[in-house]
Amino acid sequence: MTNVAKLRWRIISPLAGLLVLGVVLWLWGGGPVWGAIASPVPDSTYPWWFWVLTLLCLTFVMGIVAVLGGVGGGVLFVPIVGGFFPFNLDFVRCAGLLVALTGSLAAGPGLLRTGMADLRLALPVALIASIGAIFGAMLGLALPAHIIQTSLGALILCITAIMVMAKKSEYPVVKEMDAIARLLGIQGTYKDLATDQVISWKVHRTPMAFITFIFIGIMAGMFGLGAGWANVPVLNLMMGAPLKVAVATSKFLLAITDTTAAWIYINNGAVLPLIVVPSIIGIIMGSWVGVGILARTRPTIIRYIVITVLLFAGLRSLLKGLGIWT
Repeated sequence: MTNVAKLRWRIISPLAGLLVLGVVLWLWGGGPVWGAIASPVPDSTYPWWFWVLTLLCLTFVMGIVAVLGGVGGGVLFVPIVGGFFPFNLDFVRCAGLLVALTGSLAAGPGLLRTGMADLRLALPVALIASIGAIFGAMLGLALPAHIIQTSLGALILCITAIMVMAKKSEYPVVKEMDAIARLLGIQGTYKDLATDQVISWKVHRTPMAFITFIFIGIMAGMFGLGAGWANVPVLNLMMGAPLKVAVATSKFLLAITDTTAAWIYINNGAVLPLIVVPSIIGIIMGSWVGVGILARTRPTIIRYIVITVLLFAGLRSLLKGLGIWT
Protein backbone atom coordinates (compact mmCIF):
# COMPACT_ATOMS: atom_id res chain seq x y z
CA MET A 1 0.00 0.00 0.00
CA THR A 2 1.43 3.38 -1.03
CA ASN A 3 1.81 6.29 1.37
CA VAL A 4 -1.05 8.14 -0.36
CA ALA A 5 -3.30 5.10 -0.05
CA LYS A 6 -2.38 4.73 3.62
CA LEU A 7 -3.18 8.38 4.23
CA ARG A 8 -6.54 8.05 2.50
CA TRP A 9 -7.35 4.94 4.52
CA ARG A 10 -6.39 6.64 7.78
CA ILE A 11 -8.76 9.51 6.97
CA ILE A 12 -11.68 7.60 5.47
CA SER A 13 -11.82 4.68 7.91
CA PRO A 14 -12.37 6.71 11.11
CA LEU A 15 -14.88 8.95 9.34
CA ALA A 16 -16.84 5.91 8.19
CA GLY A 17 -16.64 4.40 11.65
CA LEU A 18 -17.83 7.61 13.28
CA LEU A 19 -20.71 7.84 10.80
CA VAL A 20 -21.81 4.39 11.92
CA LEU A 21 -21.31 5.44 15.54
CA GLY A 22 -23.49 8.49 15.02
CA VAL A 23 -26.27 6.37 13.52
CA VAL A 24 -26.05 3.89 16.39
CA LEU A 25 -26.21 6.66 18.98
CA TRP A 26 -29.10 8.25 17.09
CA LEU A 27 -31.06 5.00 17.17
CA TRP A 28 -30.05 4.26 20.77
CA GLY A 29 -31.70 7.20 22.46
CA GLY A 30 -29.85 9.99 20.65
CA GLY A 31 -32.37 10.33 17.81
CA PRO A 32 -35.04 12.24 19.72
CA VAL A 33 -32.44 14.68 21.02
CA TRP A 34 -30.89 15.21 17.58
CA GLY A 35 -34.16 15.60 15.76
CA ALA A 36 -35.99 17.69 18.32
CA ILE A 37 -33.72 20.72 18.03
CA ALA A 38 -32.44 22.73 15.11
CA SER A 39 -29.68 23.99 17.37
CA PRO A 40 -28.24 22.42 20.52
CA VAL A 41 -29.32 25.58 22.35
CA PRO A 42 -33.03 26.48 22.00
CA ASP A 43 -32.54 30.26 22.28
CA SER A 44 -29.44 30.37 20.06
CA THR A 45 -29.45 32.52 16.95
CA TYR A 46 -26.91 30.23 15.27
CA PRO A 47 -27.91 27.20 13.17
CA TRP A 48 -26.95 23.68 14.30
CA TRP A 49 -24.11 23.37 11.78
CA PHE A 50 -22.36 26.42 13.30
CA TRP A 51 -21.77 24.46 16.52
CA VAL A 52 -20.65 21.39 14.60
CA LEU A 53 -18.04 23.28 12.55
CA THR A 54 -16.83 25.23 15.58
CA LEU A 55 -16.33 22.06 17.61
CA LEU A 56 -14.60 20.36 14.67
CA CYS A 57 -12.03 23.15 14.25
CA LEU A 58 -11.55 23.62 18.00
CA THR A 59 -10.96 19.93 18.74
CA PHE A 60 -8.52 19.61 15.83
CA VAL A 61 -6.28 22.17 17.53
CA MET A 62 -6.89 20.47 20.90
CA GLY A 63 -5.77 17.14 19.47
CA ILE A 64 -2.40 18.57 18.46
CA VAL A 65 -1.83 20.44 21.72
CA ALA A 66 -3.00 17.50 23.86
CA VAL A 67 -0.45 15.10 22.37
CA LEU A 68 2.41 17.59 22.61
CA GLY A 69 1.46 18.66 26.12
CA GLY A 70 0.91 15.10 27.34
CA VAL A 71 -2.62 15.88 28.56
CA GLY A 72 -5.87 14.23 27.60
CA GLY A 73 -8.12 16.13 25.24
CA GLY A 74 -10.73 16.20 28.00
CA VAL A 75 -8.70 18.48 30.26
CA LEU A 76 -8.84 21.11 27.51
CA PHE A 77 -12.26 20.19 26.10
CA VAL A 78 -14.36 20.25 29.28
CA PRO A 79 -13.35 23.67 30.72
CA ILE A 80 -13.31 25.37 27.30
CA VAL A 81 -16.54 23.93 25.88
CA GLY A 82 -18.26 23.88 29.29
CA GLY A 83 -17.26 27.47 29.97
CA PHE A 84 -17.73 29.13 26.59
CA PHE A 85 -20.40 26.99 24.91
CA PRO A 86 -24.02 27.01 26.18
CA PHE A 87 -24.26 23.20 26.52
CA ASN A 88 -25.41 21.19 29.51
CA LEU A 89 -22.35 20.23 31.57
CA ASP A 90 -23.32 16.54 31.77
CA PHE A 91 -23.20 16.28 27.97
CA VAL A 92 -19.89 18.15 27.92
CA ARG A 93 -18.29 15.88 30.52
CA CYS A 94 -19.37 12.75 28.67
CA ALA A 95 -18.08 14.19 25.40
CA GLY A 96 -14.84 15.18 27.16
CA LEU A 97 -14.18 11.61 28.22
CA LEU A 98 -14.97 10.30 24.73
CA VAL A 99 -12.72 12.98 23.21
CA ALA A 100 -9.83 12.03 25.51
CA LEU A 101 -10.48 8.35 24.80
CA THR A 102 -10.50 8.89 21.04
CA GLY A 103 -7.33 10.97 21.10
CA SER A 104 -5.58 8.19 23.01
CA LEU A 105 -6.79 5.50 20.60
CA ALA A 106 -5.65 7.59 17.63
CA ALA A 107 -2.23 8.40 19.08
CA GLY A 108 -1.58 5.12 20.93
CA PRO A 109 -0.37 2.91 18.06
CA GLY A 110 2.08 5.54 16.84
CA LEU A 111 3.43 6.12 20.33
CA LEU A 112 3.90 2.38 20.88
CA ARG A 113 5.76 2.04 17.57
CA THR A 114 8.21 4.77 18.54
CA GLY A 115 8.91 2.98 21.83
CA MET A 116 8.06 6.05 23.92
CA ALA A 117 4.81 4.61 25.31
CA ASP A 118 5.47 1.58 27.50
CA LEU A 119 2.88 -1.11 28.25
CA ARG A 120 4.53 -2.32 31.47
CA LEU A 121 4.38 1.20 32.84
CA ALA A 122 0.87 1.97 31.56
CA LEU A 123 -1.16 -1.12 32.43
CA PRO A 124 -0.75 -1.26 36.25
CA VAL A 125 -1.51 2.42 36.77
CA ALA A 126 -4.37 2.29 34.24
CA LEU A 127 -6.05 -0.52 36.19
CA ILE A 128 -5.80 1.40 39.46
CA ALA A 129 -6.98 4.71 37.95
CA SER A 130 -9.91 2.99 36.21
CA ILE A 131 -11.33 1.79 39.51
CA GLY A 132 -11.19 5.33 40.88
CA ALA A 133 -12.73 6.74 37.68
CA ILE A 134 -15.86 4.58 38.10
CA PHE A 135 -16.59 6.02 41.54
CA GLY A 136 -15.70 9.53 40.35
CA ALA A 137 -18.15 9.37 37.44
CA MET A 138 -21.02 8.22 39.67
CA LEU A 139 -20.25 11.03 42.12
CA GLY A 140 -20.12 13.62 39.34
CA LEU A 141 -23.56 12.68 38.02
CA ALA A 142 -25.06 12.89 41.51
CA LEU A 143 -23.91 16.46 42.25
CA PRO A 144 -25.68 19.67 41.03
CA ALA A 145 -24.30 21.33 37.90
CA HIS A 146 -23.25 24.61 39.55
CA ILE A 147 -21.20 22.74 42.16
CA ILE A 148 -19.47 20.72 39.44
CA GLN A 149 -18.83 23.89 37.40
CA THR A 150 -17.34 25.74 40.38
CA SER A 151 -15.27 22.74 41.49
CA LEU A 152 -14.09 22.21 37.92
CA GLY A 153 -12.87 25.79 37.67
CA ALA A 154 -11.02 25.52 40.98
CA LEU A 155 -9.45 22.21 39.94
CA ILE A 156 -8.32 23.61 36.57
CA LEU A 157 -6.66 26.55 38.31
CA CYS A 158 -4.91 24.14 40.71
CA ILE A 159 -3.75 22.08 37.73
CA THR A 160 -2.40 25.25 36.11
CA ALA A 161 -0.51 26.19 39.29
CA ILE A 162 0.98 22.69 39.52
CA MET A 163 2.12 22.87 35.91
CA VAL A 164 3.74 26.28 36.51
CA MET A 165 5.57 25.25 39.69
CA ALA A 166 6.54 21.72 38.72
CA LYS A 167 10.02 21.44 37.29
CA LYS A 168 9.81 18.52 34.93
CA SER A 169 12.98 16.64 34.18
CA GLU A 170 13.59 15.26 30.70
CA TYR A 171 15.85 12.48 32.03
CA PRO A 172 15.34 11.92 35.80
CA VAL A 173 18.01 10.00 37.68
CA VAL A 174 16.72 6.77 39.26
CA LYS A 175 19.47 5.11 41.28
CA GLU A 176 17.58 1.94 42.20
CA MET A 177 14.23 0.39 41.32
CA ASP A 178 11.85 -0.51 44.16
CA ALA A 179 10.64 -4.08 44.70
CA ILE A 180 7.30 -3.63 42.89
CA ALA A 181 8.94 -2.00 39.86
CA ARG A 182 11.42 -4.88 39.65
CA LEU A 183 8.64 -7.45 40.00
CA LEU A 184 6.61 -5.86 37.20
CA GLY A 185 9.68 -5.17 35.06
CA ILE A 186 8.90 -1.48 34.61
CA GLN A 187 11.92 -0.32 32.63
CA GLY A 188 12.90 0.03 29.00
CA THR A 189 14.67 1.93 26.24
CA TYR A 190 13.62 4.23 23.42
CA LYS A 191 15.31 6.31 20.73
CA ASP A 192 14.97 10.06 21.15
CA LEU A 193 14.72 11.41 17.60
CA ALA A 194 15.39 14.97 18.79
CA THR A 195 18.88 14.02 20.00
CA ASP A 196 19.33 10.74 18.06
CA GLN A 197 20.23 8.94 21.30
CA VAL A 198 19.02 5.65 22.76
CA ILE A 199 17.71 6.35 26.27
CA SER A 200 17.49 3.66 28.96
CA TRP A 201 15.15 4.26 31.87
CA LYS A 202 13.68 2.70 35.02
CA VAL A 203 11.30 3.83 37.78
CA HIS A 204 11.03 3.99 41.56
CA ARG A 205 8.49 5.02 44.26
CA THR A 206 5.93 2.73 42.64
CA PRO A 207 3.71 2.12 45.73
CA MET A 208 3.34 5.88 46.32
CA ALA A 209 2.46 6.41 42.67
CA PHE A 210 -0.18 3.65 42.72
CA ILE A 211 -1.93 5.32 45.68
CA THR A 212 -1.82 8.68 43.89
CA PHE A 213 -3.45 7.19 40.78
CA ILE A 214 -6.52 6.19 42.82
CA PHE A 215 -7.25 9.86 43.50
CA ILE A 216 -6.35 10.83 39.94
CA GLY A 217 -8.95 8.37 38.64
CA ILE A 218 -11.66 9.73 40.96
CA MET A 219 -11.11 13.32 39.83
CA ALA A 220 -10.86 12.32 36.17
CA GLY A 221 -14.18 10.49 36.25
CA MET A 222 -15.94 13.13 38.34
CA PHE A 223 -15.08 16.04 36.05
CA GLY A 224 -14.78 14.20 32.72
CA LEU A 225 -11.26 15.50 32.27
CA GLY A 226 -9.37 12.35 31.51
CA ALA A 227 -6.22 12.08 33.60
CA GLY A 228 -3.32 13.27 31.46
CA TRP A 229 -2.99 16.49 33.47
CA ALA A 230 -1.85 14.46 36.50
CA ASN A 231 -0.37 11.40 34.81
CA VAL A 232 2.63 13.21 33.40
CA PRO A 233 3.97 14.79 36.63
CA VAL A 234 3.40 11.56 38.59
CA LEU A 235 5.10 9.37 35.98
CA ASN A 236 7.92 11.87 35.46
CA LEU A 237 8.59 13.48 38.85
CA MET A 238 7.43 10.78 41.26
CA MET A 239 8.29 7.58 39.40
CA GLY A 240 11.28 8.94 37.47
CA ALA A 241 10.26 8.07 33.90
CA PRO A 242 11.82 10.31 31.20
CA LEU A 243 9.57 13.20 30.17
CA LYS A 244 8.80 11.85 26.70
CA VAL A 245 8.05 8.39 28.11
CA ALA A 246 5.73 9.99 30.67
CA VAL A 247 3.97 12.07 28.00
CA ALA A 248 3.56 9.16 25.58
CA THR A 249 2.53 6.62 28.24
CA SER A 250 0.07 9.09 29.73
CA LYS A 251 -1.56 9.51 26.34
CA PHE A 252 -1.76 5.76 25.82
CA LEU A 253 -3.18 4.79 29.22
CA LEU A 254 -6.07 7.26 28.82
CA ALA A 255 -7.52 4.75 26.35
CA ILE A 256 -8.06 2.43 29.32
CA THR A 257 -8.97 4.75 32.19
CA ASP A 258 -11.41 6.95 30.25
CA THR A 259 -13.33 3.96 28.90
CA THR A 260 -14.61 2.96 32.33
CA ALA A 261 -15.74 6.47 33.29
CA ALA A 262 -17.29 7.13 29.87
CA TRP A 263 -19.55 4.10 30.13
CA ILE A 264 -21.02 5.42 33.38
CA TYR A 265 -22.07 8.64 31.62
CA ILE A 266 -23.32 6.83 28.52
CA ASN A 267 -25.36 4.41 30.62
CA ASN A 268 -27.07 7.40 32.24
CA GLY A 269 -27.98 8.96 28.86
CA ALA A 270 -25.46 11.82 29.02
CA VAL A 271 -24.38 11.54 25.38
CA LEU A 272 -25.35 13.99 22.63
CA PRO A 273 -24.15 13.03 19.11
CA LEU A 274 -24.27 16.65 17.93
CA ILE A 275 -21.44 17.38 20.36
CA VAL A 276 -19.63 14.03 20.39
CA VAL A 277 -19.28 13.23 16.67
CA PRO A 278 -17.62 16.47 15.41
CA SER A 279 -15.45 16.61 18.52
CA ILE A 280 -14.17 13.06 18.01
CA ILE A 281 -13.42 13.64 14.31
CA GLY A 282 -11.45 16.78 15.15
CA ILE A 283 -9.45 15.13 17.94
CA ILE A 284 -8.51 12.19 15.70
CA MET A 285 -7.11 14.44 13.00
CA GLY A 286 -5.25 16.60 15.50
CA SER A 287 -3.77 13.60 17.32
CA TRP A 288 -2.28 12.23 14.10
CA VAL A 289 -0.57 15.55 13.47
CA GLY A 290 0.56 15.79 17.10
CA VAL A 291 2.22 12.35 17.13
CA GLY A 292 4.38 13.31 14.15
CA ILE A 293 5.45 16.55 15.84
CA LEU A 294 6.07 15.06 19.30
CA ALA A 295 8.96 12.82 18.24
CA ARG A 296 10.89 15.80 16.81
CA THR A 297 10.25 18.61 19.23
CA ARG A 298 10.77 19.54 22.85
CA PRO A 299 7.50 20.02 24.76
CA THR A 300 8.56 23.18 26.65
CA ILE A 301 6.82 25.68 24.36
CA ILE A 302 3.65 23.58 24.22
CA ARG A 303 3.65 23.41 28.02
CA TYR A 304 3.32 27.18 28.26
CA ILE A 305 0.56 27.21 25.65
CA VAL A 306 -1.37 24.62 27.65
CA ILE A 307 -0.86 26.62 30.87
CA THR A 308 -2.23 29.80 29.27
CA VAL A 309 -5.29 28.06 27.85
CA LEU A 310 -6.05 26.27 31.11
CA LEU A 311 -5.69 29.46 33.16
CA PHE A 312 -8.23 31.30 31.03
CA ALA A 313 -10.64 28.35 30.83
CA GLY A 314 -10.37 27.67 34.57
CA LEU A 315 -11.23 31.28 35.47
CA ARG A 316 -14.18 31.19 33.09
CA SER A 317 -15.52 27.93 34.56
CA LEU A 318 -15.10 29.13 38.15
CA LEU A 319 -16.85 32.45 37.52
CA LYS A 320 -19.62 30.73 35.59
CA GLY A 321 -20.23 28.27 38.43
CA LEU A 322 -20.38 31.14 40.94
CA GLY A 323 -22.87 33.00 38.72
CA ILE A 324 -20.52 35.95 38.20
CA TRP A 325 -19.91 35.33 34.48
CA THR A 326 -22.88 33.67 32.78
